[in-house]
Amino acid sequence: MSRIGKKPVAVPEGITASVDGQTVTIKGPKGERKYVLNEEVLVKMEDGAIAVSPRDQSKDARSKWGMSRTQLDNIIHGLSNGFTRTLEINGVGYRAAMQGKNLQLSLGYSHEVVYEVPEGITVATPKPTEITVSGTDKQQVGQVCAEIRAYRSPEPYKGKGIKYAEEKIVRKEGKKK
Repeated sequence: MSRIGKKPVAVPEGITASVDGQTVTIKGPKGERKYVLNEEVLVKMEDGAIAVSPRDQSKDARSKWGMSRTQLDNIIHGLSNGFTRTLEINGVGYRAAMQGKNLQLSLGYSHEVVYEVPEGITVATPKPTEITVSGTDKQQVGQVCAEIRAYRSPEPYKGKGIKYAEEKIVRKEGKKK
């Protein structure tokens, strides 16, 4: 039994949700999103909340039950509050700057790395060594952060590179004489 799937997804003030078959349409102050649920789960509106339940007790239906509920919860949270992740840049001469809609990164290569920010995502650089990525889609925010981090992931000896703000780099000891 899915413990998370049993809880209905509350629809807060300012958010409107409608269920049409397997499609859930959610509108909020930051936009509108549609989510089509798998055929293995049932969805319905009950008392101002969205309830998700498995169609039968098969393993496939039960495995998609909690995931579907979490996806709906993330959409509602994203349209009301949004999601934000922060990246930190460590290293001498490593820095980031916004250039129009593109993120320009100096990461010790012979050239500047230019990252084109996709639609629906906002990237800001409050400091030259800090990047803030925000948007309404949790998966897309995480994907953009992972792509930026992949340009120069942190190395274990000096910790140089791009890391998540909450990430702890496990350091290695250098060579001994």
